[in-house]
Amino acid sequence: MTKDTTQWYASWFDTPFYHILYKDRNHHEAQRFMDNLTKYLSLSPDSKILDLACGRGRHSRYLNSLGYRVTGVDISKNNIAHAKQFETEKLHFEVHDMSATYNDEFDAVLNLFTSFGYFDNDASNLATINAIKNNLNTYGLGVIDFMNSDWVIANLIPEETKTLEGINFHLKRYVKDGYIFKDISFAHNGQDYNFQERVKAFSLEDFEALFEKAGVYMLDVFGDYNLRKFYKGTSERLIMIFK
Repeated sequence: MTKDTTQWYASWFDTPFYHILYKDRNHHEAQRFMDNLTKYLSLSPDSKILDLACGRGRHSRYLNSLGYRVTGVDISKNNIAHAKQFETEKLHFEVHDMSATYNDEFDAVLNLFTSFGYFDNDASNLATINAIKNNLNTYGLGVIDFMNSDWVIANLIPEETKTLEGINFHLKRYVKDGYIFKDISFAHNGQDYNFQERVKAFSLEDFEALFEKAGVYMLDVFGDYNLRKFYKGTSERLIMIFK
């Protein structure tokens, strides 16, 4: 079974296999990042946060547990259906395309864990920056947590196999036409599956150009979840604060 990769994120994220492959993500690390980030942003206890491309809502749920009013949005209907079981008076989830402005304003809009750069055209990437800008209130701040493409490319593992829940996921990684690709193939219950992840290898300079076009201003740049200084050659993350 070969999925249409025109919008790879729309099909791959909606499968249970995506969550099996990435089930070992470090939740403690994610929570520490949220602790550091909310402290840096000086958010008041009742601040409104938009978690843009929230997946199944792991960041949204933790932010809500800290007392914030959180809205999590994602293009995946299955992810949002899963997340809705955790809704509370101050935690809501909704299917939404991140390149379109959401109908509300927030104290912070967070785009986390490399949930940017999926689109094939720069117009949609720019539209996402504009949507974040439109969803910020007067004093609101935007955050994009992206991979450091230079570090990722320098440390790329071309091929590996991961076995999870009895499934052998065969992974191939490569760079082509300014994108970082991951081809994922596996068999399950006698059926062959092939998916592909494709993320544009944005650099800090690329984001600065997008921000200039959108009329937003970079306030700070960090290189890891402890919010230490960004170094192009050694930092694993590219975390940008803007308004």
